Amino acid sequence: MRMKQLLTSFVVGASAAMTFSTAFAADMTGAGATFPYPIYAKWAEAYKASTGNGLNYQSVGSGAGIKQIKAKTVDFGASDMPLKAEELDADGLMQFPAIMGGVVTVVNVDGVTPGQLKLTGPVIADIYLGKITEWNNPAIAALNPGVKLPATEITVVHRSDGSGTSFLFTDYLSKVNPEFKTKIGAGTAVKWVTGVGGKGNDGVAANVQRIKGSIGYVEWAYAKKNKIAHTQLKNKDGNFMQPDDDNFKAAAANAEWSKTPGFGVVLTDQAGKTSWPITGVSYILMHKQQADGVKGKEVIKFFDWAFKNGDAAAAELDYVPLPDSVVKLVQTSWKANLKDASGKALY
Repeated sequence: MRMKQLLTSFVVGASAAMTFSTAFAADMTGAGATFPYPIYAKWAEAYKASTGNGLNYQSVGSGAGIKQIKAKTVDFGASDMPLKAEELDADGLMQFPAIMGGVVTVVNVDGVTPGQLKLTGPVIADIYLGKITEWNNPAIAALNPGVKLPATEITVVHRSDGSGTSFLFTDYLSKVNPEFKTKIGAGTAVKWVTGVGGKGNDGVAANVQRIKGSIGYVEWAYAKKNKIAHTQLKNKDGNFMQPDDDNFKAAAANAEWSKTPGFGVVLTDQAGKTSWPITGVSYILMHKQQADGVKGKEVIKFFDWAFKNGDAAAAELDYVPLPDSVVKLVQTSWKANLKDASGKALY
């Protein structure tokens, strides 16, 4: 099934929340990051076909997902920004990684083809700071000799909702541009100094498609699905890279999962010859003590199934499955942390 058909089959109505459901009375419920929405949709369809059990996931942004799991209105939350150990402890939560992928910059510039334009983190930061305002600016032209750049005004597009994608993007820019770190900083929701907002990865993608001269940032699957021109990015080792699975994997190669509380690694601006500069991990948040043990166990069964059966689907959509060594760490974490109301382990 084509990705467009798959997403259409899951989207209920025209709501921007992009809820997908399999109309099963005892569906698991989740809410949060838009970054992993395409792969969760595909996994949910296959899991429903395999087990008969459904998943209702609201793709409403990491910030909303964190709020909903803390309020216990869903069975799990999803965030592309890892929560710190003290915040997890305060709310009785555990956190584990589910999938990895990359954030890319996308543009709508006349005469520029996908993957042609070269940008660096410092230049992107200056664009989002409002310091570089036209596409033929010398700083952009110097990176792209031979590319005919128009004297078109740049329109910055950013997320309007609390977003893990924004966290990854702003965390990266904060690492490579001191002024950006001071004036805007890293977070799921920041005070932008210029530009227009879009809700979710889909909202940003739609705005970039609509507005001539625009630049935005989205998860790689959304750029491909919407056929928007992405840019190359210069990584920490000084190499201009195209986004792909191997480069996302390279960024994660040296992550110290076992040494980081709650598996909370941040993979932006990682060293490595082929590392993609804005690589991210999407996390699942669950309460350690499950009031509904049956539902909690089903959530774990879904992700366990996905880890064992979902790699091909992930690769098809340009996500990076977790390494087997990390999956084993996650499964050990489930055994140690997730209990039903009586204290019995759910895995």
